[in-house]
Amino acid sequence: MSKKNKKQPKQGAKPTFKRNAVVSLILKVFEKNSEAELTHKQVCYLIDAKDPASRQVVFEALQNLCANKLISRSNHFTFKLSSAESFLQGKVQMTQRGAAFVTIEGREKDVFIAPQNVGQAMNGDLVKIRIFREGAQRDEGAIISVVERERTQFVGTLKMQDRYALLIPDNHRSGIQVYISKEQLNGARNGEKVLVKITVWPKSSETPYGEVIAVLGMPGSNDAEMLSILYSQGINPVFPEEVMSEAEHIPIELDALEIKIRKDLRDILTFTIDPIDAKDFDDAISYQELENGNIELGVHIADVSHYVRPGSAMDKEALMRSNSVYLVDRVIPMLPEQLSNIACSLRPNEDKYAFSVLFEMTPDGKVVKEWFGKTVIHSDRRFTYEEVQEILEGKSGDHEEVLRKIDGIAKTYRSKRLKKGALSIESEEMRFKLDDKGFPIQVLIKTSKDAHKLIEEFMLLANRTIATFLSKPIKDRDTIPMVYRVHDQPDPEKMAMFAVFIEKFGHKIDLSDSRNIAKNLNSLFDSLREENEFSLVQTMAIRSMAKATYETENIGHYGLAFEYYTHFTSPIRRYADLVVHRILQTELTDKKHRYGNELSDVCKRISKNERKAADAERESTKYFQTLYLHEHVGEEFEGTISGIAEHGMFVRMDDNHCEGMVPMNQIPGDRYYFDAEKYRIIGAKNKKEYNFGDKVKVRVFEVNPRKRQVDLVLL
Repeated sequence: MSKKNKKQPKQGAKPTFKRNAVVSLILKVFEKNSEAELTHKQVCYLIDAKDPASRQVVFEALQNLCANKLISRSNHFTFKLSSAESFLQGKVQMTQRGAAFVTIEGREKDVFIAPQNVGQAMNGDLVKIRIFREGAQRDEGAIISVVERERTQFVGTLKMQDRYALLIPDNHRSGIQVYISKEQLNGARNGEKVLVKITVWPKSSETPYGEVIAVLGMPGSNDAEMLSILYSQGINPVFPEEVMSEAEHIPIELDALEIKIRKDLRDILTFTIDPIDAKDFDDAISYQELENGNIELGVHIADVSHYVRPGSAMDKEALMRSNSVYLVDRVIPMLPEQLSNIACSLRPNEDKYAFSVLFEMTPDGKVVKEWFGKTVIHSDRRFTYEEVQEILEGKSGDHEEVLRKIDGIAKTYRSKRLKKGALSIESEEMRFKLDDKGFPIQVLIKTSKDAHKLIEEFMLLANRTIATFLSKPIKDRDTIPMVYRVHDQPDPEKMAMFAVFIEKFGHKIDLSDSRNIAKNLNSLFDSLREENEFSLVQTMAIRSMAKATYETENIGHYGLAFEYYTHFTSPIRRYADLVVHRILQTELTDKKHRYGNELSDVCKRISKNERKAADAERESTKYFQTLYLHEHVGEEFEGTISGIAEHGMFVRMDDNHCEGMVPMNQIPGDRYYFDAEKYRIIGAKNKKEYNFGDKVKVRVFEVNPRKRQVDLVLL
């Protein structure tokens, strides 16, 4: 046998190193030894590839890297890092098929990473990559190393093997399988949902090792599924002991000395308007008529900053959470209930500390004077939205004259906003009526009525006024560090796609002048408000818009048509508002602003956590939809095609507003395919079309709550 043959692995021998993991390891070696010329043998030594089969895998990978110009051959025996390309950092977005895209700040195109070049990176990780192929449509590269893990804890179902257990992740895009030794199970049993933490990830393994740190219960129970959703988003439903200890020492009674240094507004008519099941009352409104014929309208916000001090355990935890999370059957508050529901909450018939904005207005709502500061208030009445709506529609009730007067002012403000180019979005929320066991027995769609808009307008007024006060350039005043709520202008490509979408309903929109997009959208909404497709069209319009974020640089708020805007009115449930309270109080007192460069990092964190909370809330709604439809398998419903994709069509049912999918291969009568150019599904032979907005009839065929999946049959 020749020496060459001796180096070949035995027939059927399995390498310790997998082909799709070794490329990133090799590139990492060359990055650390950027000036060195390394032989195949040295590379094998540095990555601990000992067996012949693994060494062969390394050799093939080296050849492939040379072909892709990531490394170059110095001579026949040695390799070195190619200097033609530079390393870049970006965030990983995994696909269902194991490939990834890396988003790099300042770079227009994402970089495609084939499965064999992903290495040990996971969804959301910050990674270092090397681009080896640039193309007209996309660039391709390889992940060199993980700079920072997005998460090390994953939720899934435990599957017992002979000598170990395996975590099967709930979400294969953002999760990963994990080996767990019998000693690291911590009492978990086969089939249970668990939270697992990665403890080690050997270089030679595609799969990490971990331990069970929490047992969530058996799949299918509401508790297990809701906990699974929370932990999957990195949201901990339990507060640390240190935080709870701080919260328990918060006094409920107000301090007499503190009251003396605040503006006392307890004798002025004050009330809250909130959902019927609310417990955390962030905001209240006061009303009084002045001797000069004007009115004073107050917006009073819970003074969370009085209780939560910078650097405290509660403050650090609130920043880590960034916001409260509202699932269908529970709330995960940003602050412990001692604060969110008791000490800070502006409950009726209790004296409370507040941070207030007082507006002196003419009877028609023109603001002639503003005042900001710390106050003590007393809520005389707790209204629900339903109670106020009935009064606004003509029913008698407490403070009915006041409510109707301020509703008139709110309508004036809303009309002015829309004339200035604000978007007329009617908020719509899917809610569920649950029985005593937490099972959904009815689907409800909550729409925004005059009572909601009344509160919304005065909260918008307060937020805009505070932002303007802190941000508008003033001679001899230094720029104040600030958290803005910004909303960018629409992306032309996305709006063009939206135009194609609404054409399916027989509508057109003029997008030629960016200054008139909001006006034209509002006209479209007005024309559709009584039509079945209104909700669907509005939802698609919102998806076509940029997402509002928190930033330290102001670009204005497109959707509201405000030059300056921030969040000030919900500090119990949003950390951004707490920060703005602190900034405002500093400006009103010693002007020694304490926030600096770290404010940008705070904005990034709270924007990111806001998206996580929204994802958790959406998953919760999907789960309860499947629970509800589980009782309706076999039933037929009229519906509207709400989405089209390569794998089928989504249909939203008219009666219950739930959505399911008709798989492409289950559409009867022909072999159908997705026409990406015209956004339609079309039959190969009969040329029958299915478009957005088409009315169809479907039968609920199969429902899988664990996968949040509803399969429909087209009739």
